[in-house]
Amino acid sequence: MNYELICGLETHVELSTKTKIFCSCSTEFGGEPNTHCCPICIGLPGTLPKLNKAVVEYAVMAGLATNCEISPVSKMDRKNYVYPDLPKAYQISQYDMPLCKSGWVGLSNGRRIRLNRIHIEEDAGKLVHDRGNTFVDYNRGGVPLIEIVTEPDLRSIEEVQEYVEKLQMILRYIGVSDCKMQEGSLRCDVNVSVRPVGQEEFGTRAEIKNMNSLAYMAKAIAYEFDRQVDLIQSGEEVVQETRRFDEGSGCTEGMRGKEDADDYRYFREPDLVAILVSDEMRKSIQKQMPEDPQKRLTRFVSDFDLPEADARLLIEHRRIADYFETAAKGAKNPRAVANCILGQMFARLGTEAEKEQFEVAVTPEQLHELILLLDSGKIRMNLVKSTLEKMLDTGKPAKEFLSEQDLAGMSADDLKAVCEKAVAENEAAAADYLAGKEKALKAILGSVMKATRGRANPQEAEKLLADIIRR
Repeated sequence: MNYELICGLETHVELSTKTKIFCSCSTEFGGEPNTHCCPICIGLPGTLPKLNKAVVEYAVMAGLATNCEISPVSKMDRKNYVYPDLPKAYQISQYDMPLCKSGWVGLSNGRRIRLNRIHIEEDAGKLVHDRGNTFVDYNRGGVPLIEIVTEPDLRSIEEVQEYVEKLQMILRYIGVSDCKMQEGSLRCDVNVSVRPVGQEEFGTRAEIKNMNSLAYMAKAIAYEFDRQVDLIQSGEEVVQETRRFDEGSGCTEGMRGKEDADDYRYFREPDLVAILVSDEMRKSIQKQMPEDPQKRLTRFVSDFDLPEADARLLIEHRRIADYFETAAKGAKNPRAVANCILGQMFARLGTEAEKEQFEVAVTPEQLHELILLLDSGKIRMNLVKSTLEKMLDTGKPAKEFLSEQDLAGMSADDLKAVCEKAVAENEAAAADYLAGKEKALKAILGSVMKATRGRANPQEAEKLLADIIRR
């Protein structure tokens, strides 16, 4: 019997606000343990939370970007559980009245992954286990989160990975989170179940907690799928439980029985008033949001005549997309702009974090001026590349590195003279070309381009060289 994978994700995303959700403590990553916290963070008696307005605005932006309905009225609730990472013995979250609901994220195969809800809540502290001891760092406690909950719509590991990557891109693009999985600002609880192909009823699910790596997520899902299928085929039952992934063994292992909503004893948070999102507020937030990245992708392909693969790389990070659009505006050859960014600039940016920051010495206006010289025929692409390298090294404009001779172009007589000299100096290569070796002509062309410092038109030079040799 063949079995089908059923997956749903609960994605916790730390918001990029400067202060925490209920107090003025810093949300900056790192720092000495327990230095970014206060009596409100650690729930001392007599303290009262005050909701950070920016958290609501960021969550609304996330909801709008993922096609959600924005609830005009929502509220905060207490989610009760006793773990040392939450010193209050409860988490302030949202239960039956979330801020956003009924959204979706589209995949490349045309399927829409439905979102049940997006709600806001506070993050917990961090437990550090060391040689039998457990230490608690409350710096992360109270950092604002949105939790994005899908329906059980994901049917393969590839779909899970694409969904998470799409979500990362969307949230980074609108600026609500940096989504750095390695720092824990985006992490997923993965719900996995299996069922025979063709069966409508879902199987019993297991939840794999706190996955912050796409590679490990794929391994965990693959192992959990095989584990559940083996249990069923052996006549055993799959138990609903919470599991964790062991990176060393590549296996999931049980942690505790899976809690249901009743176990958390949700009730309304008495210290916070209801959240009201008016039409005016929603529309104001909508106006502030950047263009949807998928729409921008389509526009880059149609308006700038870019290959889709190149356009996807450009729109993945908003700063890069903005940079390209500024540099390419009004240029006859926007592909050359894209090639400069994806080639020479990307070569200097080794990590995704560096691409996200996109701190290069050349301004988009400087790159635009360089490409206009290409458009006018004053310089060729190889001179563009060599000049751009110098610009990236120094931050100086193109005019600092291009002489009057570089910008003068070449007359037909000058090009003919250079080509005749190149043929005379490369008699062996000319003979090889006459003997049928096409590559030999490229060697002579290289001499021409070197002698002219790239000012020669390579197509014209190649045709002229062939004519000279055949005479």
